[in-house]
Amino acid sequence: MLIALCIIALIIGVILIWFLIPYSPLRSKFYDTVKEKKRGNRRFEDNDLFSSSDFGSFPASVQKYIEHCGYLGTKKQNLVKMVYHDVDFMQGKDGPKLKIDYTQYDFAKQPDRLALIESRMFGVPFQGYDYYLDGNGGMKGVIAKVFSLFHQTGKEMNQACLATYLAECFFIPSALLENDIDVEEVDDYHIKATITYDGQTVSGFFTFNEQYEMISFATNDRAVVNTDNTITYVPWTAECSDYILCEDGIRRPTKFRAVWNYSDGDFVYFDGSIAEISYNV
Repeated sequence: MLIALCIIALIIGVILIWFLIPYSPLRSKFYDTVKEKKRGNRRFEDNDLFSSSDFGSFPASVQKYIEHCGYLGTKKQNLVKMVYHDVDFMQGKDGPKLKIDYTQYDFAKQPDRLALIESRMFGVPFQGYDYYLDGNGGMKGVIAKVFSLFHQTGKEMNQACLATYLAECFFIPSALLENDIDVEEVDDYHIKATITYDGQTVSGFFTFNEQYEMISFATNDRAVVNTDNTITYVPWTAECSDYILCEDGIRRPTKFRAVWNYSDGDFVYFDGSIAEISYNV
């Protein structure tokens, strides 16, 4: 009996240590892929600076955004890193509500995007990996660092991930210059943007406020994967707010929400504060 109890205690101890150490295969894969993409997506050098002529063919609202937010004269970005802490995150309408940390990288040279979710469910580590790489998108969830809960891929995921990249392109204005993004003026505060990559095309509408801060992106080109694995296209909105002037002289939002606009009401599944935005690191 004593030997059995010791073995059980040892197993529990090993599991607890495994849960507590920062290493995980999914986390390691995420950062290894980030390193690889950093090497392959370098486009601009330190002396490549934004000028007003770079955006001369864009609608006035985009030009005013670039000027008002302080990008003129700053370095063109190869990538942007964004970090969130304690985000309110819902896994579907009927899913659990989690507090998550969220780290993402968006690249300028081509529409590559990588994001890592880190959380716990009943004390057990939960991690998610969102990616759009070379035209392939996916979303993977892992519990206890080793057990896969889901891995969604396919045409609809490719399209959804490309739409997400488009929604975030104003966080890295170099992306507007480097990718096949067509921008049309709707009125003084709205534009329609369309991106095409690897045979996929998605579009949506950006809204600016009176200070020409980008405050929302809306699209019909993202699909919801339901619990029974069926696909439903639902209007989707990304919302930015609470812009502040940062130490580098650039105005950035500090709040971000992702919303499914269901016919019976909006469902906010990602509601967070941006803790960090940095470039080329």
